Amino acid sequence: MTVNKFPKYFLQKRIISHNFCVPNVKCLVDNLLLQRGIQTSNSTELKESNFNKILVANRGEIACRIINTAKKMKIKTVAVYSKADVHSRHVNLADETVFIGPSAAAQSYLNMDKILEAVKVSGAEAVHPGYGFLSENAVFVSQLEKEGIVFIGPSAEAISKLGDKLESKKLAAAAGVNVIPGYEGLIENCEHCVEIAQKIGYPVMIKASAGGGGKGMRIARNDDEAREGFQTSIEEAVSSFGDDRILIEKFIENPRHIEIQVLGDKQGNVIYLNERECSIQRRNQKVIEEAPSIFLDDVTRKAMGEQAVKLCKKICYFSAGTVEFLLDKNRNFYFLEMNTRLQVEHPVTECITGVDLIHEMIRIAKGHPLNMRQNDVKINGCAIESRIYAEDPYKNFGLPSIGRLYKYIEPNGLGIRCDSGVEEGSEISFHYDSMISKLICFGKDRQEAIDKSTKALDCYIIRGVTHNIPLLRDILTQERFIKGDINTNYLSEVYPDGFKGHQLALEEKKNLLLVASALYINNQLRNKSFLNESKLQNHGNVWRNWDIVITLNRKNYSLRISQLDELLEIKIDDEKMITMSKKDINLANPLIKIEINKEKVIMQLVSKSSSNHYTISYRGASYNLDIISKEAANFLHLMRRKSKTDVSRIIKSPMPGLVKSVSCKKGDIISEGQELCTIEAMKMQNAILALTTGKVKTVRIKEGVAVSDDEVLIELD
Repeated sequence: MTVNKFPKYFLQKRIISHNFCVPNVKCLVDNLLLQRGIQTSNSTELKESNFNKILVANRGEIACRIINTAKKMKIKTVAVYSKADVHSRHVNLADETVFIGPSAAAQSYLNMDKILEAVKVSGAEAVHPGYGFLSENAVFVSQLEKEGIVFIGPSAEAISKLGDKLESKKLAAAAGVNVIPGYEGLIENCEHCVEIAQKIGYPVMIKASAGGGGKGMRIARNDDEAREGFQTSIEEAVSSFGDDRILIEKFIENPRHIEIQVLGDKQGNVIYLNERECSIQRRNQKVIEEAPSIFLDDVTRKAMGEQAVKLCKKICYFSAGTVEFLLDKNRNFYFLEMNTRLQVEHPVTECITGVDLIHEMIRIAKGHPLNMRQNDVKINGCAIESRIYAEDPYKNFGLPSIGRLYKYIEPNGLGIRCDSGVEEGSEISFHYDSMISKLICFGKDRQEAIDKSTKALDCYIIRGVTHNIPLLRDILTQERFIKGDINTNYLSEVYPDGFKGHQLALEEKKNLLLVASALYINNQLRNKSFLNESKLQNHGNVWRNWDIVITLNRKNYSLRISQLDELLEIKIDDEKMITMSKKDINLANPLIKIEINKEKVIMQLVSKSSSNHYTISYRGASYNLDIISKEAANFLHLMRRKSKTDVSRIIKSPMPGLVKSVSCKKGDIISEGQELCTIEAMKMQNAILALTTGKVKTVRIKEGVAVSDDEVLIELD
């Protein structure tokens, strides 16, 4: 095990390059604070005792987030890293680093012995766990306590009681918190699960007792789904948490998912920092969060907050934590669970309250009392967080994608914050969560936060992996979302047939054609500059006028383009001529910002293959456009068409992952919809089903092997 140190100048350069934009009194970003003339700390806090060095037992964006706040507090930081993360951003940001083993989380970030050894060898006084991994592991906290190492989080007892969904539900009820009807004991097997589900009444939620993040959770509406859900939940629970305990409770139809952020100190003071709306989810994992909730009124907010505080005081809870509730349409709320850690979506709370939660967690862990009371907590504006994942949103709202970020540029600006653990050159692997970053946008009201979010998403440049920005941007512009008409079933209700991408309106289509034609002309003129000008002096008119045909979504459009000095006049299908500046289109810049008919338009040039094929991103979605001369288009009908392949008999992996099970062999007769194998990606198990009836010709996989996206798994006769 080795400890490495990085030069200070390198660390300073990396810190400055990272965007944090929390617009309030205790903000995280120096550049925004300077713009507003706000001080980062007060004289009282400067006199407080502090840790000299802390170890961050995590990776990715949350590790970077913790390191940045620690540095502002003049605390040295130690990063741990696995083989896959040797070049990761959090490793470069920290003052010291410790290698902890192979890429697999079970052998590195989840290995308590290696983390404890890293603490000892580095001389760290405290450990911040972030979220995930060991953040809610009571055994780990107990071991730290025995070694005299401070855990920046709650006590082992609190984690043990509240981290267990069964125990926390009992505690909540005893504390006077509203709870969901359910079975309080452990489920023994599939048939016991069915028996309990029948007594509670379908639908029910089957979930891992030690779970979180949507893993180990299934909804059952009948006996068969209860049996299947029980087995799958156990497998995911063991894989993700090493705990196979399962509980069942009544499933509330079309609820809102609202959570209350709490802070407690070791002196017994507890406050709540209002709520976060987390109802936009896919597979029980949050996609977009916002604070405050548009649905809550002051009475409900106060009641939920006070119940959350009651629960914390019941067990003398200290540090940051989140009490999660489900709300029905009448604002009746029920305790769901308590997360005894920092939440992924904590930045939206920081934006509207001005409280740096990690700063407070460190203070509390050192033994300092809260420096605020409940009356000090206000709501200032609105913040929305969009989780940027390396996923294909067109496949079940997001199946994982892996690869290297060969181009990566984050959006920036006043009220825009990007929490990330990646940079250009970073690799997204299937070993860990597929999150790239969290984009947080703050506005004086909800509409301004939405507008800033959509613009920031339009300017976010990510190349090398498939990402979910098309889905995020479309959600934010849907009428239902804008009105605040959301619930946990939002995606399935708004996109009943799955996400198909943004559907271009007529004016949007024209904008896309105009920009594509301008890109094409600029490319032609650039090519011309490399030719011998003397040979072209008699053909000036050729380079002044173009007649082209653009194919978009299998439809052809005729365009007439004329160059007038630095202007281009463009006519689409003999419609009114539109003039735009040629200078606004730069082939070297992937981001295109222009004004068309007095409307500001943002697009991205994703790729240009040869001189006539362009991929352009517009309003979140990518479009392929083929451009040829009108003369060449007259001969397209003579081209032979490629015959189609029957893909129903070739079973491909929809994502990169690990084969957990294979349910067929060569020669088997299978029917449509039958499960053929199971692929695990980012700790989620996905059943691969047959698309047609047939006989198994070839099985190319076996249990335990890694597969890539679109890799052929099984072939049918």
